[in-house]
Amino acid sequence: MDDLKFTFDVVPEPIYDARPDFLTLYRKAWELAADHIDDTIPGLPVVRHMDEACRRDRLWIWDTCFMVHFCKYSPKVFPGIESLDNFYYPMHDGFKSSCLIHHPDNPPLFAWIEYEYYRFTGDKSRIYRNLVEKKFLQKHYDFLENQCKIGTVIPNCAIHTAWQKFENGYVWGGNPSGMDNSPRANDQHYMIYWVDAISQQALSALYISKLADEIGEEQISRDYMAKYLEKKEIINKYYFDEEKGYYLDIEIYNLKPFDVLTPASFWVMMAEAATAERAARQIKTLTNPMQLGGVVPAPTVARNNPNFIADGRYWRGGVWLPTSYMVAKSLEKYGYYDLAASFSEATVNHMSKTYQEFFPQTIWECYSPTEHAPAKSKFPVKYSRPDFCGWSALGPISMLIENVLGFHRADAVSKRLEYHHRPDIGRHGIRNFKFGEVCCDVIVNKKVAEIVANTAFTFVADGVEHSCSAGKNIIKL
Repeated sequence: MDDLKFTFDVVPEPIYDARPDFLTLYRKAWELAADHIDDTIPGLPVVRHMDEACRRDRLWIWDTCFMVHFCKYSPKVFPGIESLDNFYYPMHDGFKSSCLIHHPDNPPLFAWIEYEYYRFTGDKSRIYRNLVEKKFLQKHYDFLENQCKIGTVIPNCAIHTAWQKFENGYVWGGNPSGMDNSPRANDQHYMIYWVDAISQQALSALYISKLADEIGEEQISRDYMAKYLEKKEIINKYYFDEEKGYYLDIEIYNLKPFDVLTPASFWVMMAEAATAERAARQIKTLTNPMQLGGVVPAPTVARNNPNFIADGRYWRGGVWLPTSYMVAKSLEKYGYYDLAASFSEATVNHMSKTYQEFFPQTIWECYSPTEHAPAKSKFPVKYSRPDFCGWSALGPISMLIENVLGFHRADAVSKRLEYHHRPDIGRHGIRNFKFGEVCCDVIVNKKVAEIVANTAFTFVADGVEHSCSAGKNIIKL
């Protein structure tokens, strides 16, 4: 089993001369993530899996999905994608699991995650099983579409459903949505259609269609693109507040915006459902220090909302890495690479300053929006959970590589590495960067990139393609 053992040789080595503290945090994140590889629970579909760092006797869908985004950088050692089978088989294939799923109606991110993993690794082996043989992705989509009453008990799941489908949206709840004590969920959660719910279902349909295209399943692709476009139309008809300039939940009884601004609004952009004009307006909330901007960006409720709490209080302002990572990815989708970079730099900087200044030195479940400290939990006498890698590794690993250093898309299928140049941050780059058959070192100093590769690939710098051969390449940016 030596090939499954974690050492720093099995992960990329980032270079950032100006911020050695970021590299320290990067290494800490991998060490903590390695501690959360669990192979001690017999009776799971996949015994060796990623533990989300919350409870060993339960599994969470959206935690596990987000962990795949950093596990992909060392897929042989970190069982990220395999861990999704611990949901597929118990929920959709009758497997009686030894470990309960905590919320069956957690955010439905499977199709997005499967697609991104496939493009990064080039591993097509799961697509046919998930779409044709077992139909896991369609079954999960349909499972939520068919939830027409609250309180359905699902086999192998610890908690009944809160999700309920209506013509123009979905009723949900704080805990199953993942945003536990968000002010969206107060007494209103049965009074609103949740903007993230419809956007995440749209996202699922979009990526089922994309995956079907990869294996030539034209009918599946057409069917799910039609479902996606239907949801996209509803989102833009009802969920955008023209006066305020961003997407919001809507009230059930009059379909008017329910004005509690949170990063959940960016799921619309993540699903590529926002128009370019509306995306540009919504993005202003990230640069407004009274909304979702500020020195520590993307608090989980806008700073000018009366429910914002300065110590974070979990989802009453706390900064959470899954929502921050999603915001960075949504900015990329609309071409805002500079903003995604500065947003990610500020996020990782806050985590690094907390690591340096707050004891114990670790990575936390969520962070204070106002000081270098973890956020308080739902109960203000306690801080959030420590050693949370878990999805908090997204900041020091994924956001560092993809946005701070600029290697925002590695595509093993087309052998392309897309890079956003940041000449103002000094010498930076990455070594031992593997995606599919490609393994490369890329070091950028001002306007020159030095690339050493094991095989030919295309390096795309700010949209300009450069052909790299095996061996050493010098590219002027």
